[in-house]
Amino acid sequence: MGKWLLPESLADILPAEARRIEELRRLLLDLYRTYGYELVMPPLVEYLDSLLSASGGDLDLHTFKLVDQMSGRSLGIRADMTPQVTRIDAHLLNRAGTARLCYCGSVLHTLPRGLWATREPLQIGAELYGHAGPEADIEVVQLALESVRRAGVADYRIDLSHLGVVRALLETDPAASARADEIFGLLRDKDVPGLALLAPELAPETAQALQVLPTLYGDLDVLDEARKVLPALPRVEQALDMLAGLAGALPGVEIGVDLADVRSFHYHTGVVFAVYCGGWPNAVVRGGRYDDIGRVFGRARPATGFSLDLRELAGLLAPAKPSPAVRAPWGLDPALMEAVRALRAAGHIVVQILPGHEHDQQEFVFDRELVQRNGTWQVESLAGTPASNPASSSTAI
Repeated sequence: MGKWLLPESLADILPAEARRIEELRRLLLDLYRTYGYELVMPPLVEYLDSLLSASGGDLDLHTFKLVDQMSGRSLGIRADMTPQVTRIDAHLLNRAGTARLCYCGSVLHTLPRGLWATREPLQIGAELYGHAGPEADIEVVQLALESVRRAGVADYRIDLSHLGVVRALLETDPAASARADEIFGLLRDKDVPGLALLAPELAPETAQALQVLPTLYGDLDVLDEARKVLPALPRVEQALDMLAGLAGALPGVEIGVDLADVRSFHYHTGVVFAVYCGGWPNAVVRGGRYDDIGRVFGRARPATGFSLDLRELAGLLAPAKPSPAVRAPWGLDPALMEAVRALRAAGHIVVQILPGHEHDQQEFVFDRELVQRNGTWQVESLAGTPASNPASSSTAI
């Protein structure tokens, strides 16, 4: 095996893609700041019990584990940054009111989460703590959709669900509550025959509702159908009302509903959502409400948020175009060095061509050139290329 080969589902990022990903990172973090979200930077590695305690066990199989040579305790390489941000809110910031936090960093998975997925996502996201009302859910969903729009993705839709529906059904039936993990698994797989096999052990009303739940997916009309076929429990009605209100706050957005979407039942507690983009099999953005997860860190708080993989998002966009740049000769002439410095200080890309490398291929397109005319260094447009500053084809430096 060649030493240059990488493990499966891991890859290097080459210049054009790396630039596009970095531009997305800056774009989205700046977007989140305009909404009032503050940037935090948790460590890549933490004690394992801290990483997993706030995840409901969902992250255990996805987390790489190792032993700390200094303390002898088990460490984990983060597979998700949300539990870390929850720890920061609950234990370090300890604010009385709301806290809006955002983050960006690499995470590592033992197995890829989906078709074509990498095991090293570059995760970016935003979390809102301290407000239990629907206003927080609406803000987070709107910000998630704005993230996709700002990135330049036009073809997208959002799927909504609410874990309060299933939890309300189970709470009314002790037999169903005792087999909650099994029922959640069957619902996740939309295994109606499997749910039917459980029916004799459950209350008739619960068994019927669980079997109809996997069929309640589609457009917003699903909410009206759910009111007809599901038990008229207060928490079920409250969850359906919440989904209807959230959909009303998203005009012009293609919305789907899937009331059997319980993939994160150990972690999320209320509204959950996923954003899908045309031509990609996996959800590009996932998020939802996860109240009281901070209890394990000593402070229960309402919480809602979302995250996405910048690598995945970048892969949905058109190939990055080469950046326009100024070509300059190599030299130690003080006037030349000052001209190059001034251009770079103004934000221009200036590539000095080293001797013997005049025809090297770069990740840039040279549309201007720094040349000396009558003792003065000036920028001129190259023949056959549009100048970055069309108002002037020659600028003295």
